[in-house]
Amino acid sequence: MSIRERIFAAVYDPLSARTEEKFGAELKRKLLVNAHGRVLEIGVGTGLSFAHYPPDVELVGVDASAPMLRRARARAAQLGRAVTLMEAPAEELPFEESSFDTVVSLAVLCSVRDPAQALRELRRVLRPDGRFIFLEHVRSEDAKLAGWQDRLEHPWGWVAGGCHPNRRTLEAIESAGFELVEVEHRDLPEIPRLVRPNVMGWGRV
Repeated sequence: MSIRERIFAAVYDPLSARTEEKFGAELKRKLLVNAHGRVLEIGVGTGLSFAHYPPDVELVGVDASAPMLRRARARAAQLGRAVTLMEAPAEELPFEESSFDTVVSLAVLCSVRDPAQALRELRRVLRPDGRFIFLEHVRSEDAKLAGWQDRLEHPWGWVAGGCHPNRRTLEAIESAGFELVEVEHRDLPEIPRLVRPNVMGWGRV
């Protein structure tokens, strides 16, 4: 566990507060109303999404960061929400095949070590009739901005928890075998321009 990892976990909520207030919480509510049954969220961070899930779902969360999970456990307790939390990377999920009705990724695939492997794991643990809900930073369709995303990828990742702003995540989701059902492209306001291009929606196997 690095000092940088502990610091990033400690400042995550304060840095996210304005975004959550302005639009983050509303986006989560809009997306997570589609969650049902047994739900797995990868990269739960400090648990900012927990309050926005339907009350009747069985919620399971994983994160590769122990400091993040400590804060997620505290948030779940504060909300009175039952959440099973485990330390694990998205590329190595400790669950059996077809064990979830819904899988969720909220600004996570930009920072995992191997996005293709993480998506294979999500597909593996999702039941055949299940849903994959996502909200992700993506490479800009504007060539000039995409060029800046490429140039600043490494320094941005250093300060932003390993985020790669230039990943073609929507294409990766389709390549992993998910059928896209609803997709919205949106430039999110009041955040650094490198990560304003986002895609959100849901798909199925």
